[in-house]
Amino acid sequence: MWLYNMLDIVATITEAAIFYVMTLCFCKTCRFQKVISRIIPPVVYAMAVIVMTFLVDIGAYRLFVLLALLIGLTLLCYEVPFRRALIVMELSYLFIIPFTESVGLSIISFIYHDDIMTQVDGTAIIKWQIYVFIMLLRLLFLMVTYRLLKNFNYDILAKDAAIVSISFLLVFSVSFTSTYGYLNLRTSDTSFLDFITSVLCVVFIIQFLYSRNVSYLREQGQRDKMQIAQLQQQFAYYQEKMKDEERVRAIYHDLKNHLLVMESSQNTEETRHMAKTLRAQIADYEDYLHTGNEFLDIILKDKAAKAHEKRIDFSTMVDFHGIGFMEPLDISTIFGNAIDNAIETSENLPEYKRLITVKAERVRDMLLIAIENNMSPGNHLTGKTTKEDTFSHGFGLPNIRKAVERYGGQCSIKTENGMFILKILIPIP
Repeated sequence: MWLYNMLDIVATITEAAIFYVMTLCFCKTCRFQKVISRIIPPVVYAMAVIVMTFLVDIGAYRLFVLLALLIGLTLLCYEVPFRRALIVMELSYLFIIPFTESVGLSIISFIYHDDIMTQVDGTAIIKWQIYVFIMLLRLLFLMVTYRLLKNFNYDILAKDAAIVSISFLLVFSVSFTSTYGYLNLRTSDTSFLDFITSVLCVVFIIQFLYSRNVSYLREQGQRDKMQIAQLQQQFAYYQEKMKDEERVRAIYHDLKNHLLVMESSQNTEETRHMAKTLRAQIADYEDYLHTGNEFLDIILKDKAAKAHEKRIDFSTMVDFHGIGFMEPLDISTIFGNAIDNAIETSENLPEYKRLITVKAERVRDMLLIAIENNMSPGNHLTGKTTKEDTFSHGFGLPNIRKAVERYGGQCSIKTENGMFILKILIPIP
């Protein structure tokens, strides 16, 4: 009997491991210190199972205690809505008992021709080989589930959770009937119920995966709407800047002529000095960027001003003459996002290393765009935002890629000698 006692303890450890993995996948915010919140649920669960196995004999009714423990411990240690705690409980229970046991017993019954029981100290018990097989099956399902769900970040709505819970209640009803027959009524043949449980478990898993995909598509739709809104807002900003620039440049030409007259006329030295100073202050418009695309001129001027504010050396070598096939919104998406990313990265560097270079030119029938900036040594090419609000930020590179692919182009990023290099190739129609 000692062998079976040891197997019960090992089985309890595997059950606690399943519960731990489920909380790891679905519960991201801990109520207490991370270590405490992660350790308490599986440890308390394992202790409760051992007590019910060796000290308290309540038969199949132990299942209700386990379900209450799974939900209670999840809500106690993690800041999650009740429906997410339900999902943790349902999947944990599914892999701890009905799915692994029903599938394992169905396979073993076929191999052993239903000869799965043995006598130990006058008590009919499932053969130890079957115990081991079920535990190995449990660990296999655990690894596969973790691989599938480790990045689960979607919010399953209440109505979807309710549908999944109905499937779970069906599984639980049949599973409880089978367990009650084995533990309370000492019925050895539960193969039919095990088969029904296996089928219902598969239905539950399909239902859960469907709900997960619906949640993913819903969230992706929200992200797409937010991206479009951001791009349109950015586009409107540059359009407004373009109108302002046109007005300022018109005023500049008149003002420049007036100042030249003031300097050359018979005015006092003080007046001439004042005119010369004013002309120097508006000299930036003398060096106004002329890329061949007025909309791109506005973008580069705006980004150059932002880079100057942050003490970043900003250099441009852009020739967009003859590139009339690109929509202004796409020009804004590509150059605006790429330069914003470069500025954000450069801010974290010492001043002497803050450098951004923007190049664009036509090479035969291709438009070549290259945007380079220095980066810190420990930075890696994750393509993800470093900002806290990861939902609304982090669209830069994906949006650039979409805009480039719209014209049949290609986008690549790499690091070379401490430089982050974004290269874009777009065929010119």
